[in-house]
Amino acid sequence: MSLRINDVAPDFTAETTKGTIHFHDWIGDGWAILFSHPKDFTPICTTELGTMAGLEGEFLKRGTKILAVSVDSVSSHEKWVGDIEQVEGHKVNYPIIGDTELKVAKLYDMLAADDGATSEGRTPANNATVRTVFLIGPDKKIKLQLIYPMSTGRNFQEILRALDSIQLTTKYKVSTRADWKPGDDIIISGAVSDEEAAKLYPGGFKKVNAYIRTAAQPK
Repeated sequence: MSLRINDVAPDFTAETTKGTIHFHDWIGDGWAILFSHPKDFTPICTTELGTMAGLEGEFLKRGTKILAVSVDSVSSHEKWVGDIEQVEGHKVNYPIIGDTELKVAKLYDMLAADDGATSEGRTPANNATVRTVFLIGPDKKIKLQLIYPMSTGRNFQEILRALDSIQLTTKYKVSTRADWKPGDDIIISGAVSDEEAAKLYPGGFKKVNAYIRTAAQPK
């Protein structure tokens, strides 16, 4: 099953470093980041999990939980977190899923259904496609997917920026331009008339051309 933006994120039950979770129940009424890794004790993944550990407070400010999945066992993850803290200086407090039967990787279309049934004997190269970040909203729908190759570490500041944009555009009838950052002007939705825009933005808005209108970011 191919997953797309606005599809319901597949639900699952899994063992993690923080105990058993039922994914949709675990998300609750908030947001969630599910980010995947091909193997424990690999260099790029070690830096990524550590970076996310350092940013966990920023995600929590935005009502967003972090959940990692790596195609290895929970016991392996529990050993790995020591390396992660040593390398990046941040303790991993969010759960990491043990996906030894490759169920989550397959459920989220990161491995083919016929790609084996165990993590035993698999190398990072076998799991190279398990490198996707999913942003999931309170409605349990996928809001964003980012897929990276193994050799390129992910930019989690960009994921924070995208989360800020998505949360803003979910709440208001606006869009954000290329390279937008929180505090920058927004683009008013085409579904909003000029008359409505004048009421929504009493400070005024700018008509850039026939189809682009900008205004200060709603507070």
